[in-house]
Amino acid sequence: MNAGYQQGGYQQGGYRQGRPQQGGQPRQRGPQPYRQDGYPPRGGQPKQTAAYAQAGPPPAARRRKPRIGRAIGIVLVLLLAFGVGMWFYVDGSLRRIDALTDYEGRPADTPGTNWLLVGSDARDDLTEEQKQDLSTGDAGGRRTDTIMLLHIPEGSGKSTLVSVPRDSYVDIPGNGKNKINAAFAFGGPSLLVQTVEGATGIHIDHYMEIGFGGFAGIVDAVGGVDMCIEEPMQDPLAGLDLQPGCQELDGAQALGFVRSRAFATADLQRVENQRKFLAALTDKATSFGTLANPFRAFPLLFAGTDSISVNSDDHLHHLAGMAFAMGGGVDTVTVPVGGTPTVPGAGSVVQWDRTNALRLFGALEKDEAVPADLLPQPK
Repeated sequence: MNAGYQQGGYQQGGYRQGRPQQGGQPRQRGPQPYRQDGYPPRGGQPKQTAAYAQAGPPPAARRRKPRIGRAIGIVLVLLLAFGVGMWFYVDGSLRRIDALTDYEGRPADTPGTNWLLVGSDARDDLTEEQKQDLSTGDAGGRRTDTIMLLHIPEGSGKSTLVSVPRDSYVDIPGNGKNKINAAFAFGGPSLLVQTVEGATGIHIDHYMEIGFGGFAGIVDAVGGVDMCIEEPMQDPLAGLDLQPGCQELDGAQALGFVRSRAFATADLQRVENQRKFLAALTDKATSFGTLANPFRAFPLLFAGTDSISVNSDDHLHHLAGMAFAMGGGVDTVTVPVGGTPTVPGAGSVVQWDRTNALRLFGALEKDEAVPADLLPQPK
């Protein structure tokens, strides 16, 4: 028997897992090395060694990050698909009409982009209750309450918004001379476009029309529009009763504001109010607070779909481009007026100052800045 047995048993530590060390002496074991994959030996605890740090976290931990990234990617793809689908749905839901037609003598295409913006007094889609709330009455037929020409320059610079008084006395193809809004009543959008092109020499590229109810709906969709009123405005015919001061106008109040002619200069003051309000509305509709808020953005999209009519070749991206071109601020001007005589068969009309009107539309035709003396002077 060996000395270890004779001394009363195996020496403690002389055996490992039931077997004696060679030579009868216990082997001093130091820390066992980690495996190449960074894991500790079986039965041990992880140890932050250089090998472990180089190997990285265990496979289970490494798998969790790709799964989180994949989930985020799937959510982003779904949101993108939803946004694209919504865009095409709204675009396909726009009301389209044949407003821009070719005809002999039509002005050639000019630099920049020109929109004809029309506000009609159409009441066809209003209920009796809505007519009462909006104070629209029950007038038959369709006329234009608002006619504006928007010129967007090709390069940098502000867009120009030109108000065309609806009582402007002009030539209407096939109907002699009359108020320009009669063109809409005689032949609808296409005759109105032809009349505007003939009077201004400007080639119209896009057309947008909105009725009473649609206008009020868009204003309500963006949560109202802030306006500063300088003097009291009371007009029972337009359902308007506003006090001086800065205030938020809802849809019904906004409609009354842009319709009212209860001023000493009648339609001339009205077109100025229309430009002022349209600029404020567009600015709010294209603001981050509106576009980033789904409770504002989606109602605005659907309100526009239900109320706006565009030319047959126009799409949602054209409308978006127009809105953003106005949202950055515009130069506003009314067609220079030479007089307001009364004409037999037409009543009180607006005659243009031909010389200055030619200067205005000549600048827009060449995509140049409007002469400063034609722009409204600060009050």
